[in-house]
Amino acid sequence: MRFLRALFGAGAPPADEAIHLYVRCARCGTIVHVRVDPRNELLLEFDDGGMPAGYRLVKEVMDARCFRLMRAELVYDRSRRERERSIAGGAFATREEYERQQGAATPRSGA
Repeated sequence: MRFLRALFGAGAPPADEAIHLYVRCARCGTIVHVRVDPRNELLLEFDDGGMPAGYRLVKEVMDARCFRLMRAELVYDRSRRERERSIAGGAFATREEYERQQGAATPRSGA
């Protein structure tokens, strides 16, 4: 039984290897949190010789306030280190900005 628990990771918290993006809508200013699984969502790119050259992530994001579509594109090297990023229809934000916005949007009870 111990073998099965070790094999399937029972009892150990799963490691979050996700890429977390925070995107601010250019129209309404809402910040959206996007979680990307790098094992499944990165697209492998090849060089002219047919060898793996790196990865690309293209993510379309829609906020829940004005429903504007934003398009984020990130480029990674073969070791999955980020090399460049761009976005249309918005801007990248930080986790702190997202959490601050979420805290401001939460109504406070009692006083």
